[in-house]
Amino acid sequence: MITEKARPEILSLIRQHYPQLAERNLQDAIADEGTIMHFKAGSLIMDFGAYVKIMPLIIKGSIKVSREDEEGNELFLYYLKPGETCSMSFTCCLMDKKSEIRTVAEEDTTLIGIPTRFMDEWMSRYPSWKNFVMTSYDNRMLELVRTIDSIAFKKMDERLMDYLEQKAEANNSRTLNATHQEIAYDLNASREAISRLLKQLEKDGVVQLGRNRIELL
Repeated sequence: MITEKARPEILSLIRQHYPQLAERNLQDAIADEGTIMHFKAGSLIMDFGAYVKIMPLIIKGSIKVSREDEEGNELFLYYLKPGETCSMSFTCCLMDKKSEIRTVAEEDTTLIGIPTRFMDEWMSRYPSWKNFVMTSYDNRMLELVRTIDSIAFKKMDERLMDYLEQKAEANNSRTLNATHQEIAYDLNASREAISRLLKQLEKDGVVQLGRNRIELL
């Protein structure tokens, strides 16, 4: 991870990627207190059980968010993209609780990290910040409902295609670099089942498989 303090650049990035945070005083506060943070693809940003120290505003790249059950199985939830934030991190900030999610840079990612001590204060001081946080909550809740619906009602081949499409959107590429084991891990499935379904999708002309590579056709 690389961090840097750069007030003019933060102001520019906020105005470009977060136009909904329109109050000048709020933009100044983010520029004064925020830090630009760079993560290489595959880097762990936040792990299960860690205390949340920053609220991320994603500028570039994407972040994979996953959940762990009581037996230690990991389940992919959703991706965070530029212009978004992690509302589940905000909940942990306010309640001073340990993280129940893991966030990993899906690709090279740049974000503005805001210290958590400002979260509650800004909610009452800046209406646009409050609206932004509540909208983020609503969007993430819809994502979680879709994830639950997928697990409860969709067959594994449908879940797999949904996952591949989301990954392609997050990476802004129809060519995905991933092993069958990594996909199985995200979907809480066996590698053999994922391999079998991918081969069937290739036979159906939906994907083309390579070594640790999947191209959506």
